[in-house]
Parts: sequence; structure tokens; C-alpha cells
Amino acid sequence: MNHKNDEEQAFIGRAIIKNVAFFGDADLPPSNPDYQDAFEVAKILAQHGFAIVNGGGPGIMDASTKGAQSVKGETLSVTFYPQSAPGFEGRYVGNVTDVEVKTSNYIERMFKLMEHADIFIIFKGGTGTISEFGTAWVLAKLYFGHHKPFILFGQYWEEIIDVLKKNLNLSKDELAVFDIVSRNEDVLPTIDRLEKKLHGIDHKKECKVCGKK
Repeated sequence: MNHKNDEEQAFIGRAIIKNVAFFGDADLPPSNPDYQDAFEVAKILAQHGFAIVNGGGPGIMDASTKGAQSVKGETLSVTFYPQSAPGFEGRYVGNVTDVEVKTSNYIERMFKLMEHADIFIIFKGGTGTISEFGTAWVLAKLYFGHHKPFILFGQYWEEIIDVLKKNLNLSKDELAVFDIVSRNEDVLPTIDRLEKKLHGIDHKKECKVCGKK
């Protein structure tokens, strides 16, 4: 398939999941339960050979780096240094990854995160997390069958998704690209299950973006 946009082309997922991106609140201290969950999940995944990807900031991003590094796992960050966004968390000096990809603005950073990961784990966060969640979801719908799935971590996502299902027009495909998980030990089997779903999808279906098969 030959798509117009490089970021969209890069989104078309591989069948094998290797890189896992972590999204979530940048303002959480290490004592916060969500920070600790992100640390433990990253640790488990790194132990099983997954590379951990994040935005290079504090909070959930830092937790995922630290968790992977605790078992000598691979880490990658996608960062940018805004000139006129004083409220943005920016590059956190404590979050030092094996590889850092520098970008020039928030949109480029978000799409690079999408490009460098095969699946996304989304923890509780604010408007930044909402933007990442929405982008991952719409791209998964557009490229369904060639998409990158995501995991919503935390029981509170059940209520959020229920509200969206009741008040929005969501298709069967849109609801098939993610799972909700609330326990650390369930993340790995959920990744395996989502990957099996990808293998089971009819990849000869017409692409909704380019009209080709």
C-alpha cells in the first residue's frame, strides 16, 4: 500500500510485536500506584525480550524506563524540547534511555512514538494521554487488519469505554483493537492474545484509506 503520509505508512504494524510504548501521566511520583504498575509491567515485558518505548519524560514514562532497566532491558525515548510550551513536561533528566529520538514538535513526537512501537499500553493521564489514546485508536480503525493494537491499563477504563460506547458511534472493528487490563500479570498474555487476533484477521480486506487490498 502506498499512502500519502510517512507517519501513516509507518503505522501499518508488523505481525510480530517487539516494541511496547507506554503512555500516561507525567506528574506521578514513584510512590504512586500507577507509577509502580508501569514499572512492574515494563519489567515483566523487558524480561520477555520486549523493548520499552516512551516519550522521555517523568511519571509513567520514567517508570517504564526504570522498570526495563532494572532487568537490563532495551529502552528508547522520543523527545522534543518546546520553546513556547512552559507547561509541558519536556525531556526529564532522570529518564535516560539506550536510544533517544529527538523531534521538533508535539505532533511529530506523537507520531514517532506510534512509529517506533508495535503496541501501546495506556495508563491514566490527562489531555496528552487522551490525544495519544485517540490517535492510536483512529489509526487502528483506519488500518484495521494491519493495525497496531493497544492496552488500556486500569479498571477505570471500563467506565470510560462504556460511556463512549453509549454515546458515540463505534464500530465492531474499533472495539476489537484493544483490551482492558487491571493486573500487571495479565499484560503479557493480553499482548499474546492481541497478536493472535492480528494473525486471524483477513489481511486481504480493502484498506479504508487507500482503497487497495
